[in-house]
Amino acid sequence: MLGKIDKNPQLNMFQTPLEKIINLKHELCLLAEKIDWNNIEKEFSKYYKDIGRPSVPVRKIVGLILLKQIYNQSDESVIERWIENPYWQYFCGETYFQFEQPFDPSDFVHFRDRIGEEGAEKLLKLSIDLFGKASQEKEVLIDTTVQEKNITFPTDVKLQKKIIDKCIKIAKQNNIELRQSYARVVKQLMIDQRFRNHPKRRKKARAAARKIKTIAGRLTRELQRKLPNEVLEQHMELFKIFQRVLQQERNSKNKIYSIHEPEVSCIAKGKDSKPYEFGNKSSIVLTKTTGVIVGAMAFKRNIYDGHTLEPQLNQTKRLRGTEPKVAIVDRGYKGKKSIGNTEIVKPGPISKSANNYQKQKKRKRCRARAAIEPIIGHLKYDHKMLRNYLKGSIGDSMNTLLSGAAFNFKKMLNQLKQEANASLSQIIKWIFQYIFLQKNFLTTKILKINPF
Repeated sequence: MLGKIDKNPQLNMFQTPLEKIINLKHELCLLAEKIDWNNIEKEFSKYYKDIGRPSVPVRKIVGLILLKQIYNQSDESVIERWIENPYWQYFCGETYFQFEQPFDPSDFVHFRDRIGEEGAEKLLKLSIDLFGKASQEKEVLIDTTVQEKNITFPTDVKLQKKIIDKCIKIAKQNNIELRQSYARVVKQLMIDQRFRNHPKRRKKARAAARKIKTIAGRLTRELQRKLPNEVLEQHMELFKIFQRVLQQERNSKNKIYSIHEPEVSCIAKGKDSKPYEFGNKSSIVLTKTTGVIVGAMAFKRNIYDGHTLEPQLNQTKRLRGTEPKVAIVDRGYKGKKSIGNTEIVKPGPISKSANNYQKQKKRKRCRARAAIEPIIGHLKYDHKMLRNYLKGSIGDSMNTLLSGAAFNFKKMLNQLKQEANASLSQIIKWIFQYIFLQKNFLTTKILKINPF
């Protein structure tokens, strides 16, 4: 059942309302007034049933998810900071200051599972609508980046060691006695297989790595023989992943890089500091002049950049209602010169028949494309896109969408803060002008009375 916040609560004579102790001109208070919370509750009400105990109110949990992404917090830390911060509580719809946590941090997981990718896209659309005409710019910038998954650097030996650990864990859960656990043997083998590039250790290290793989296959087969059929069916997908890990080699395609995140891809970026990144490819669309993110999409496979354009432009049209006329991209998007009614502009040779105005126009457009690079940096380091902790390909999509929404909300907060400071500066300026005029008036009056 959908939980609701009382919009006209009865005032408590023993508590002071938040409105009396905070500055209502603060940017979070102004943003809370700009957001249509009634529409959000209406949009998200379809994800709840009509029976059962009341859930966490939509405004409260949506507000906390937005604050979590805007200020780069974890599920646990955003709850702790919410208890300390009256502005965050006002943003989430509280009337009085609260001294206890609003809900358990695990409710974030259930809510994300409930709304899915569709709900996260609604939050991105909400952030786009706040900018009005500024988000309807005809020219947009598009680029892709890698959203790294929360996994360690993968090696075959490390994955085979995890297979051994998981097999032992499944055996203990189902009270199955293995012929040998290999606990001490594997511990020593993991030590022996290190520094295999050293000439004096190469032979021993490679032998240890082969032995670890043999033990992993041996435990997997033994467990499959001894597990009851109903239990084996429950772990069938996991055993398929084990088989793929044991069969893959150095040059195999579609390799498994993580047991708990098998969808992870290895994406070569060509950077000296980090040649390979393990995660998924995400695409970002930014308006050229106003700098509003009007599209954010994650892709399951490491597809060619040019093939991401069509679905990305369709999402942009769906979110803001209009299709961009010009999309400016880099050289990695070789292929089509137009998609639908959108012209694709990328750096390259200019036709000899073009006049100076056309040449200069294309140069300015291609130089403007670089503006999206620092925006991607902000998404990664300020809005939780540097390392994705959400599970599966749905988690990839949701984290990309929520990061884009958080960037837009943060941009709106900065605008509101600047407007508030500008209005305060104007008031101070008027006060000083009034004092100056009064001073001149009094001086003139005194001189008229006594000119000497």
